[in-house]
Amino acid sequence: MFPRLANLLNSRQLIFAARRFENQQSSQTGELKIRSILEKSFPKAKVIEVVDISGGCGAMYDITVEAPELKGLSIVKQHRMVNEALKEEIKDMHGLRINTSVPT
Repeated sequence: MFPRLANLLNSRQLIFAARRFENQQSSQTGELKIRSILEKSFPKAKVIEVVDISGGCGAMYDITVEAPELKGLSIVKQHRMVNEALKEEIKDMHGLRINTSVPT
Protein backbone atom coordinates (compact mmCIF):
# COMPACT_ATOMS: atom_id res chain seq x y z
CA MET A 1 0.00 0.00 0.00
CA PHE A 2 2.85 2.38 0.89
CA PRO A 3 5.90 1.09 -1.00
CA ARG A 4 8.20 3.91 0.13
CA LEU A 5 7.32 3.27 3.77
CA ALA A 6 7.93 -0.46 3.30
CA ASN A 7 11.34 0.26 1.74
CA LEU A 8 12.23 2.61 4.59
CA LEU A 9 11.30 -0.02 7.18
CA ASN A 10 13.34 -2.64 5.34
CA SER A 11 16.32 -0.26 5.23
CA ARG A 12 16.08 0.36 8.98
CA GLN A 13 15.80 -3.35 9.67
CA LEU A 14 18.93 -3.97 7.61
CA ILE A 15 20.83 -1.24 9.47
CA PHE A 16 19.85 -2.67 12.87
CA ALA A 17 20.76 -6.19 11.76
CA ALA A 18 24.15 -4.97 10.51
CA ARG A 19 24.81 -3.21 13.82
CA ARG A 20 23.90 -6.33 15.80
CA PHE A 21 26.23 -8.40 13.61
CA GLU A 22 29.03 -5.85 13.98
CA ASN A 23 28.64 -5.82 17.78
CA GLN A 24 28.67 -9.62 17.86
CA GLN A 25 31.85 -9.73 15.77
CA SER A 26 33.68 -7.17 17.94
CA SER A 27 32.49 -8.99 21.05
CA GLN A 28 33.97 -12.26 19.82
CA THR A 29 37.21 -10.53 18.84
CA GLY A 30 37.57 -9.03 22.32
CA GLU A 31 36.80 -12.35 23.98
CA LEU A 32 39.39 -14.14 21.86
CA LYS A 33 42.06 -11.51 22.52
CA ILE A 34 41.54 -11.66 26.29
CA ARG A 35 41.45 -15.45 26.25
CA SER A 36 44.73 -15.55 24.32
CA ILE A 37 46.43 -13.25 26.84
CA LEU A 38 45.19 -15.35 29.76
CA GLU A 39 46.35 -18.57 28.09
CA LYS A 40 49.86 -17.11 27.88
CA SER A 41 49.76 -15.92 31.50
CA PHE A 42 48.31 -19.19 32.81
CA PRO A 43 49.72 -21.89 30.49
CA LYS A 44 48.68 -24.76 32.80
CA ALA A 45 45.08 -23.54 33.19
CA LYS A 46 42.38 -26.19 33.04
CA VAL A 47 39.63 -23.64 32.36
CA ILE A 48 39.71 -20.15 30.86
CA GLU A 49 36.35 -18.64 29.98
CA VAL A 50 35.76 -15.10 28.73
CA VAL A 51 32.26 -13.77 28.10
CA ASP A 52 31.38 -10.26 26.97
CA ILE A 53 28.48 -9.27 29.26
CA SER A 54 28.21 -5.70 27.97
CA GLY A 55 25.83 -6.49 25.17
CA GLY A 56 28.58 -6.74 22.59
CA CYS A 57 30.47 -3.47 22.98
CA GLY A 58 33.43 -4.99 24.87
CA ALA A 59 33.07 -2.78 27.94
CA MET A 60 32.48 -5.54 30.52
CA TYR A 61 33.64 -9.13 30.72
CA ASP A 62 33.01 -12.12 32.95
CA ILE A 63 36.25 -14.08 33.27
CA THR A 64 36.80 -17.50 34.83
CA VAL A 65 40.28 -18.93 35.35
CA GLU A 66 40.97 -22.32 36.92
CA ALA A 67 44.72 -22.80 37.10
CA PRO A 68 47.30 -24.53 39.30
CA GLU A 69 49.38 -21.33 39.16
CA LEU A 70 46.86 -19.86 41.62
CA LYS A 71 47.45 -22.51 44.28
CA GLY A 72 48.22 -21.15 47.74
CA LEU A 73 47.20 -17.59 46.88
CA SER A 74 44.36 -15.66 48.46
CA ILE A 75 41.40 -14.74 46.24
CA VAL A 76 42.65 -11.14 46.22
CA LYS A 77 46.10 -12.20 44.97
CA GLN A 78 44.53 -14.53 42.37
CA HIS A 79 42.43 -11.66 41.04
CA ARG A 80 45.45 -9.36 41.03
CA MET A 81 47.28 -11.87 38.82
CA VAL A 82 44.40 -11.78 36.32
CA ASN A 83 44.27 -7.98 36.50
CA GLU A 84 48.02 -7.76 35.94
CA ALA A 85 47.81 -10.03 32.90
CA LEU A 86 45.08 -7.82 31.42
CA LYS A 87 46.33 -4.41 32.57
CA GLU A 88 46.46 -2.92 29.05
CA GLU A 89 43.02 -4.24 28.07
CA ILE A 90 41.43 -3.11 31.35
CA LYS A 91 42.15 0.51 30.41
CA ASP A 92 39.43 0.29 27.75
CA MET A 93 36.87 -1.56 29.89
CA HIS A 94 34.05 -0.36 32.08
CA GLY A 95 34.13 -3.38 34.37
CA LEU A 96 35.34 -6.89 34.94
CA ARG A 97 33.99 -9.86 36.90
CA ILE A 98 36.68 -12.34 37.85
CA ASN A 99 36.18 -15.87 39.14
CA THR A 100 39.31 -17.85 40.01
CA SER A 101 39.94 -21.30 41.41
CA VAL A 102 42.53 -24.03 41.68
CA PRO A 103 41.86 -27.39 39.95
CA THR A 104 41.10 -30.26 42.30
